[in-house]
This record gives sequence, structure tokens and C-alpha cells, in this order.
Amino acid sequence: MAPVRRRGTTAAALLTVLLTATACGPVADRQPGTLPVGYDSLDGTLPVWPPRGGLAGDDAVTTAVTEAVRAWRSPADDRAHLPSSGILYAGEVDGAPLALVAADVPGEGASWLLQVAREGDRYAVVRATEYTDPGYLVYSDVLPVQTPAGRRYLTSKRVQRLLGPDGRGLSMTDGMSARAAVPSCAAVPVTATLRATESLPRGRATDRLLDLGTGIAGPHYPLVRDDTGSGRRALAGLDTCRLADERGPFGSLTRRINDRDAPGSVPESWPMAKVAVRSLGEVALGGGEPGELEQLTWQSADDTMSAVVYRPAGDAAPVVSPADRSSPLQAYRLPVPGQPVVVLSWRSTRDTALSLPPGTPTLVERPGLAVVATTDRPTTVSLTDAEKTHYRSVGGR
Repeated sequence: MAPVRRRGTTAAALLTVLLTATACGPVADRQPGTLPVGYDSLDGTLPVWPPRGGLAGDDAVTTAVTEAVRAWRSPADDRAHLPSSGILYAGEVDGAPLALVAADVPGEGASWLLQVAREGDRYAVVRATEYTDPGYLVYSDVLPVQTPAGRRYLTSKRVQRLLGPDGRGLSMTDGMSARAAVPSCAAVPVTATLRATESLPRGRATDRLLDLGTGIAGPHYPLVRDDTGSGRRALAGLDTCRLADERGPFGSLTRRINDRDAPGSVPESWPMAKVAVRSLGEVALGGGEPGELEQLTWQSADDTMSAVVYRPAGDAAPVVSPADRSSPLQAYRLPVPGQPVVVLSWRSTRDTALSLPPGTPTLVERPGLAVVATTDRPTTVSLTDAEKTHYRSVGGR
């Protein structure tokens, strides 16, 4: 059985609880030294990830895909453990051979989705995305597939129906969906209907996901769980490619592996689930008319994260801050054109009091919110509550 990785238990993993009581592991019938084809997991009597695709039984393809995966390295230079990995699909997609591999990378305690395509007379890994959820990849029921022609999805046998961003059903062939109309840099919904199984006796009519867009490059995993639909509302009108870059909320906190920064790996701030937004009210920034200031929150694999979004009046593009970990006093550097500011946010009660150094250029100050102009030198602000005083350093160029 593939153990649960990293931290936590996910909704998808809970749906597969009976996998652990039946069978969970690579398919045993294979040539020595080659990747398993399919993944030997059962939900009751239903095989969740059987071999799929017209090339799944081709020994030459299996060998070539195995060699490609054997040669692949993660950004942290770790390799896949072949016996606990598996080829979930091997077939013709958009006129070219394509294999999808669930790769177990024990060195990082991670699970990767590898797309392997033919290049000349050999196969190579052409796209690699790290599964953001703390559970193993095969516990998910919908996997993203990106080809030059656009987005598709590979689904487990538990998926009865898959709705694309337009709310219409996507046709399926051997688990592979038709192309979906997914934009490059905008979040759109994808919804699966799960059949009744032993671990899910009543099935599930709406297993909601958000696809962050085809412009999201690996190793960032583009699917985010959105059980309540709050993420769809929170990200409406936002450029997800900007959210994903190293200065944006989702990409700004570098991951550390073995006590070292790993800038090529998935950021610690990358979203996994529970994206939501709340209004902080109207403020006038950048010399224009008042715009809406919002606080964006989400769950990453490591922590609860947040950022602020300023939506100016008129047609100007929203401005977003880098991420901040959850804390009693949140501090966000917001790069408003012509007027960069620091936004301070906290849960205001009768016991909380914010203290700013004398002379701090303050643009907004009201219960739960302060906006101060960015200064050349860092200054320390504090929030006192009933139990302690919390300090944050703000400003500095």
C-alpha cells in the first residue's frame, strides 16, 4: 500500500479509506525492473486505477516509459521509486503517444504526475507536476493532462461523469476526457460525479475542483479542491498566472527541503484547498477612486495562507500581495502603482489595540485594518490582545 505522504488527511483520501483494507499498491504482473502498468487499488471490488489506453499492453512502450522515468529527477534531484509507482495511462492522445505515470518520490515524501511522450526514437518526461495534496496521487479521482492541443483530464474508475468549465459533460474514452475549454490564466470549475462504491455508498454528485489554467507551469499542480465553491468566487477576475509567479500570493513562499531553499520546487504557499475571500472594505489607493480591498485565504500543504487583493475602480487590473502565513497580525506588502503600501489586518475585538510608531504615514486606520505607506526603513508595529503582544516588521525597500 502507498502510505499517506507529508501531513494531514484529505477529503479525497477519506473517500478511499477502504482501499487500505483491500488492496493498494503497484500491479504485480510485470517484467522485472519495469514500471507497473496500472495501480492495484480496490474500492470494494472496483479497480480504481486499472491499466488504461491502447498502448497499456505494449511491452516496448512500457520499457521505454520506464527508462524515461528512471532518468527523471525532481527539482531536489530525487528519483522516482519504480516499484511503488505506476503507469496509469498509455495511449494515443491528440495524435501522439502519451503515458501518464503516478511517480512515488520517497526522498521528498511526495507524489508526482509525470507526462511521458515520444521524442524521436525514445520517450522522455515532458511535464512533471507535484501533487499538492498531502495524500498520494492515486487517491485523487481527476488528474490534469496538458498537451499542445489543450487540457484534458484522466479520471479514475469511480468517476461516472465529468463536467467541464462550461457545465457540460465531457466525453470520456478509456478514462481520458475530451479537450476542455480551459483558459490560460483564469480559474474555472471542473466537477466530477462519483459512482456509489463500498467507501462511498451513496456516491457523490458534485466533487468540485478548480483548474487554475493551462498557463500554470510545472511543477505547480493546477487543480485545487473547491468543495463549497468559495474558490471560484474568490478567484473571479484574477489572473492566476500572476497569482502563481514568485511575487504573487501562490508562488511567493519558497519551499525548504532538508533545511535548504528549493526555489525549483512547489512553493510552500501553493494552494491545495479552501480558497476563500472576505472584504476588508473600500479604500482609495494610488490616487484613484476608492476600490475594494479583499483578503484572500487558502490552505496549502503546510499552513493556512493569506494575501490581500486590491480591485481598483474602473478597468485597472487588480493588485495582489505576496502570501503571509496565518498569524494574529497579518502584514502584506501591496505594490500599488505609484503608491506601494503595507496592509495590516487583524481580528478586531474590544481587547485588541494596534500600535504604530510615531510619524508612521498612515493612509487608513480603522478596527481590524490599517494601511501605511511603505518607508525606506523597516519599522516595527505591534498588536496587543488579551493574552500577549504580537510584533511585525514593515516597510523597507
